[in-house]
Amino acid sequence: MLKRFAKYYKPHLALFIFDISCALFVTITDLIYPLLTRRLINIIIPTKNMIMILKFSLLLFLIYSFKMLMEYFVGYYGHVLGVRIEYDMRKEIFSHIQKLSFSYFDNTKTGQIMSRIVNDLREISELAHHGPEDIFLSVILLIGTFFVLLNINVKLTLVSFTIIPFMIYFMIKFNNKFESVFMEQRRIIADINSRIEDSISGIRVVKSFTNEEYEIKKFDEGNLRFKNQRTKAVRYIGIFDSVNNYFANIAVLITLTFGGLMVSKGEINVGDLVAFMLYIGQFLRPLTIILRFTEDFQNGMSGFKRFIEIIDMKPDIEDKEGAIELEKVKGDIEFIDVKFSYDDKRTVLSNINFKIKSGETVAIVGPSGSGKTTLCNLIPRFYEIDEGRITIDGIDIKYIALKSLRRNIGIVQQDVFLFAGTIRENIAYGKLDATFEEIVEAAKAANAHDFIMQLPNGYDTYIGERGVKLSGGQKQRISIARMFLKNPPILILDEATSSLDNESEAIIQKSIEDLAKNRTTLIIAHRLATVKNADRIIVLTENGIEEEGSHHELLRKKGKYYSLYVNQFDIA
Repeated sequence: MLKRFAKYYKPHLALFIFDISCALFVTITDLIYPLLTRRLINIIIPTKNMIMILKFSLLLFLIYSFKMLMEYFVGYYGHVLGVRIEYDMRKEIFSHIQKLSFSYFDNTKTGQIMSRIVNDLREISELAHHGPEDIFLSVILLIGTFFVLLNINVKLTLVSFTIIPFMIYFMIKFNNKFESVFMEQRRIIADINSRIEDSISGIRVVKSFTNEEYEIKKFDEGNLRFKNQRTKAVRYIGIFDSVNNYFANIAVLITLTFGGLMVSKGEINVGDLVAFMLYIGQFLRPLTIILRFTEDFQNGMSGFKRFIEIIDMKPDIEDKEGAIELEKVKGDIEFIDVKFSYDDKRTVLSNINFKIKSGETVAIVGPSGSGKTTLCNLIPRFYEIDEGRITIDGIDIKYIALKSLRRNIGIVQQDVFLFAGTIRENIAYGKLDATFEEIVEAAKAANAHDFIMQLPNGYDTYIGERGVKLSGGQKQRISIARMFLKNPPILILDEATSSLDNESEAIIQKSIEDLAKNRTTLIIAHRLATVKNADRIIVLTENGIEEEGSHHELLRKKGKYYSLYVNQFDIA
């Protein structure tokens, strides 16, 4: 884990070396100061040489001035280093999440993902900055101080250090406590983020059901868990700090007591005792930093472990070696003995076989839960099939590069997702380098231009989160305009008009018909009136494909389609 953590320093090695070098100078200054003080008391002051005393004071002033500059560099560039590493990690994890399959997002709450990207990495940044610096310099200060103390007086050094084993034992004992407490704390804050994300995203539902108090209660349950866990953590921190300070004070007391006795016996002079006391303080400070580092380390590494959990997660669906790019797609689609199940449990689709010719419009109808949407999600490989093959122009989609495959497929869904931003930005999502003229043409083709021009800022109108400022029909027309701009040879329409009123449906239906021209089109529909003109209708049930044919052919058969049609239109 540490080795993997260390690799993030590599791109910033020059900055890291500069930071450590500045901190090293600060540490050397701390080592020199007691020696200079010892010399001042033992040699210079007894001579009563005022010139030497002033020169000595000037030297210390210059050293401290330069030390201040180095401490500024450590404080500033050290944090810059941490921020840059945090940036790299956040960029890496966000890029990796974009590669994960739908199954990951089906099973993971948005708030938990956000917690890993934001909260966890902030703690990692602090560890990245302080970790190596604190350990490296504390070790140097400890070793340097120890040898200087031995040089001053071996006997007093050994007596003063009798407290050190107890401090080390205490540090080791608390190490595991910190790890478990901080890891649980992160899990709880991730759950809180999920609760917040759910509640805010569904605020209209919350208010419409007047369930504000219920949401507050649910949030407070998680918030209370965090409070209790955080209280437990700060209790450990309180014990940790107070006991460490107690040990440090006992060490000073031992030194002062035995040192005083040694001065009275003439075994050590006052200057040496003063220097020794200063060095004991120097020695205990890095030891306390190392002990404190235990807390920071567990805090940061618990976040890094959660970071690594996602980075190590392999996408369910990846390009196979030698995956090909689709060129000049005609749009022939074939399902051959396809079987699919979610999480290898209940089978959703079994023994699915059908062909769609280039330019053909095929509707897929059937009762809810029969797998219509799932079937269409298999074509762009949002999920991987268990058995069988799906081909486009005779090529198994498993051997087509994912970006190339999805670039040639357009999907218009019932639940339109629009990004917070302007209408122009949302339409342009279909082709990021589109000109404004192309955006306008796409909007006109989707019958959206007229209503857009009536908005306060036209194409630059801000539509709110998920397009909340637009009606359902307006949002659907924006999504269709986006698809006109993408201009894919294969089109999937998933219940695209089922949630609209009759007037909006008529407008959208005309836009869809224009969009479907000269494309291979699959229509998932609940309203059978919208698929009468399809070239072919496939009736899908839990048993698989039960019927195929045109609207009139299927009515004449008086089978499953006929039953659905009669029930929907209440035909006797």
